[in-house]
Amino acid sequence: MRPYPLRQRTSARPGRGGWGWRVVCVLLLAASAALAREYPPTAPPPKPLVLPEAVIHELPNGLKVLVIERHRLPLVTLRFVVRAGTEADPPSLPGTGQLVNALLTEGTTHRSALDIGEAIDSIGGMVDNGATWDHSYLTLSVLSDHEDRAFDLVADVIAHPAFAHSEIERQRKQLLSAIEVERDDPSYVANTAFQGVIFAGTPYSHPEDGTLESVRRIREEDLRAYHAQYYRPANCILAVVGDIAAGEAFTQAERFFGDWANGPVPAAQPQTTPSATARRVVAIDKPDAVQTEIRIGNLAPARNSPDYDALSIANQVLGGPAANRLFRALRTRQGLTYGASSDLVCYRRFGDWEAKTFTRTAETVKSLDISLDLIKQMREHRISELELETAQGYLIGHMALDFETSEDLAARFLELLIDDLPLDTWNHFPDHIRALTADEVWDVTRRYLDPDHNVIVLVGNVAGLQKDLRKLGQVEIIPLSDVDFASPNLARPSSEAGKP
Repeated sequence: MRPYPLRQRTSARPGRGGWGWRVVCVLLLAASAALAREYPPTAPPPKPLVLPEAVIHELPNGLKVLVIERHRLPLVTLRFVVRAGTEADPPSLPGTGQLVNALLTEGTTHRSALDIGEAIDSIGGMVDNGATWDHSYLTLSVLSDHEDRAFDLVADVIAHPAFAHSEIERQRKQLLSAIEVERDDPSYVANTAFQGVIFAGTPYSHPEDGTLESVRRIREEDLRAYHAQYYRPANCILAVVGDIAAGEAFTQAERFFGDWANGPVPAAQPQTTPSATARRVVAIDKPDAVQTEIRIGNLAPARNSPDYDALSIANQVLGGPAANRLFRALRTRQGLTYGASSDLVCYRRFGDWEAKTFTRTAETVKSLDISLDLIKQMREHRISELELETAQGYLIGHMALDFETSEDLAARFLELLIDDLPLDTWNHFPDHIRALTADEVWDVTRRYLDPDHNVIVLVGNVAGLQKDLRKLGQVEIIPLSDVDFASPNLARPSSEAGKP
């Protein structure tokens, strides 16, 4: 017999060896992909951020002009800053600075509000303005072909606001409506009450937008007086960023701002500094609340303090946007909240370091105890090397996002001038952060994080946690309807804070 002929096995026929090898290969590839997902490749270090050079020139009338050339896009941004914000409000009229700034684009002695709006639209401009602690600002971005119109508009609205009665009343109505809405928001109430308590006795203790009572009392002459006192060339800075040569920017600034008459330099505000007293616990009763807003904090230094960088790392570890202890303990392990964080907010004179979260009414004291314990641990033990590296990586890596646009560049460099910091601060920031050690961070943390002198603010249904409040010692209880954010005690004079 003739032997059975040998035939080559191919993968084209199911049930034979070719299919089996293909399956094995697919499984191996899938396993490899799964491992790659579980163990991603090591990311290369971020490229160093190279910031453009900022050039400063002072006009004869005292106006400082900062120019940053950025020719990647045909855009020019003008950001005008006044070195006075809501902290400069008259003590009895919080909200004045905010209202003055809101009225800048609502008419000048040369243009109506409609004229200003149409002029900005006709050049495709984008305008933004507001007042915050330590400064007020107005930003206008346009195509570089329209730089003349941009300088003209900014100079007009800054130096010649009309403060027309009809526009004042319209803006007042909008501001009062916003305050009414905010007063029913537990998060806003907690933040504003915390600010009032931690900065009691200083110009930073009132709400930035003012109160219902104070906004109603502001008169046209109050607005004009604030503008005349603070909107003066020597108290202002103009930043010009974008597709424009520095020489051209200085020429345009001289052309449109040079005739703006200067006035007396505003007197320096009294250097009042909040005092760290014994722990103070305030509970604001909102009977319809189903959860409690929690704020815990201590005083912090001014933005130009040499401790700022080390505190920034400590804040990242406690409750920053990267992996942090508050979120892991309260959300991941205990399931007590959807969010927990901390903020380091440093102004020109001082600041605060605040932990914040929210939870169900019944879990309020438990969440508070866990948060206080984490704060105590931060004070008593140094952070780990992994936590240090993670925080350093986040702060350095995130830095580039703060300089993406021309508006960002202008704002970040102006902050340096407002806070009396060197213009090369951002260039050295990564090196300063990398050089810090866990021991240095711990040393600074112990100086500012003090559980025996912190401020605790709770906003929620006090009846639902009255029994547990006794564990906190002396607690001031204020009904939400009796809260007066302009009062040093947060309560209206006719209201007495209760005790559990």
